[in-house]
Amino acid sequence: MRPRKKPNLIPRLEACKGLLLEGKEAGEIGKAFPDASVPLHMEIGCGKGGFICEKARQMPEIHFLAMEREANVIISALEMAQTMGLSNLRFLLGDADDLLKILFQPGEIACFYINFCDPWPKKRHAKRRLTHRSRLTLYQELLAPAGELHFKTDNQGLYEFSLEEFQAVFPPYFTTCDLHNSEYAPGNIMTEYEHRFSDLGQPIYSIRAQK
Repeated sequence: MRPRKKPNLIPRLEACKGLLLEGKEAGEIGKAFPDASVPLHMEIGCGKGGFICEKARQMPEIHFLAMEREANVIISALEMAQTMGLSNLRFLLGDADDLLKILFQPGEIACFYINFCDPWPKKRHAKRRLTHRSRLTLYQELLAPAGELHFKTDNQGLYEFSLEEFQAVFPPYFTTCDLHNSEYAPGNIMTEYEHRFSDLGQPIYSIRAQK
């Protein structure tokens, strides 16, 4: 299902262009921030930006980068970040498949966040899942020493698939079928989807792994 077209999208994107990175090459992303030596955290598929904006607000000492492939979705995140005045957050418009391999050098990312991604439920689409082992291997390469990957989903099938993939190539240190009643619940920042699922009584599954 394609997102609804936002009115005045182009001028709204233009108004937020200071937060939107374009044409960056490998190793250049960090230079978009005031201090390139600061650790960089990245969310793949930021949606409307509630999670990453709150992360950036709570952790001003960290640089954050959010990637989203839909312009009609990322505009909400851009406008939220701009309203909040977040100087430690930038955005990329594009697909992770196309950008991750060319934008970053090995060891450049301190933490990846993957929240409520498309489960691609059909077996023939398994390689499209953001937690397929081929992608996990790439994330490992891009992570700094002791870097982490945090994954959340409401989809039990995707969680079970992801658990097998993690255990094969990126052994997790934390897994749960009920994040909101786990030891990580107090510091958990909920996404827009997560609020909705939680209100419906849907358990939230989570996996965390460290390089």
